[in-house]
Amino acid sequence: MSMSTLLAIMGLLLSAIPAATFLRNLPLFLFQPCKANHAGNVKVSVLIPARNEEESITECVESVLKSRNVEIEVVVLDDHSADATADRVAEIAASDSRVRCVNGKPLPENWNGKQYACYQLAAEAGFHWLLFLDADVRLSDTAVSNLVQRMQRTNVALLSSFPHQETGTILEKLLIPLMHYVLLGFLPFARMRMSKSPAYAAGCGQLFLTKKGDYKSAGTHEAIRSSRHDGLKLPRIYRKANLATDVIDGSDLARCRMYRSGGEVIRGLLKNATEGIASPVLIVPFSMLFIGANVVPIVALVLAIIAKSTLGIVVATAAVFVSLLPRVMAARSLKQPWIGVVLHSLSIVIFIAIQWIALAQQLIGRRTAWRGRVS
Repeated sequence: MSMSTLLAIMGLLLSAIPAATFLRNLPLFLFQPCKANHAGNVKVSVLIPARNEEESITECVESVLKSRNVEIEVVVLDDHSADATADRVAEIAASDSRVRCVNGKPLPENWNGKQYACYQLAAEAGFHWLLFLDADVRLSDTAVSNLVQRMQRTNVALLSSFPHQETGTILEKLLIPLMHYVLLGFLPFARMRMSKSPAYAAGCGQLFLTKKGDYKSAGTHEAIRSSRHDGLKLPRIYRKANLATDVIDGSDLARCRMYRSGGEVIRGLLKNATEGIASPVLIVPFSMLFIGANVVPIVALVLAIIAKSTLGIVVATAAVFVSLLPRVMAARSLKQPWIGVVLHSLSIVIFIAIQWIALAQQLIGRRTAWRGRVS
């Protein structure tokens, strides 16, 4: 058997792992908003940490204020912004009593800026339900009531939702959709929902819904005070407290453009990579699996064509198809860019390179700055 055929078989076997998991997970992840949308007499505090968000905070707050079938208050924490973030919120608050802007306290030692902002916001909340929301997220008018109903129906303590990810630059289109590839390709959703084990913790830091009592029982954001990765770490502390968590698709509930340039994408992925795949324990096996499942099939196909190996070409073609299947499904169901499907192997190479750079930075004691902070 030729080398190209052996590589093709290896690529096929490895690509089948995330592809099969993605196929099982996608129906469980997708969420259909309720037609009869009534969450009952529910009051929700929408809590928005904001640091230098002058360009996005107005649209974010105004989208929340359009929420139907729930009573809301909006509390924005101005985290020592150097721009007019606080002024924009004050303008809205002047005409809508549901909106408040509070000034953030100085950042204590060993705290991450966002975690401390959320911790302060929770203390300011006047209602029992807490919705932590990033300033670059825009909600639909039924998003809050739909999320509340989902929590009421499933009885989870922490619900996270992935907004539709808007992308502009080529790096955004290639790399941002990989969050779904990693989540749906490697986390067994059925087992996650049957278990409260911290090993199955997952979420999206852009949007979290919980109740004040459960939030306190889990330890609040103080329990993850030094972390940059609340999408992973907040669900984990809930599960450590024996509280159930869940994560769902929010494509029809919210939208978000996380980054606005290629440089922001790189820095954004670098800043919390070592708390995920780029940890010393995970980076080698994940690199081998990602490259084996998504790059090796392409290499095997090229080698098989050069060697004119019919068997190698057939197996490698199958491996390429299987490796692309998760991105095809995501492009169709989650409205992700099709260029990410075409250049999927390149996306993986760039993504893995970023993980190794992040690990190298950690080893030399360097941290990526974000919004003027390294914490």
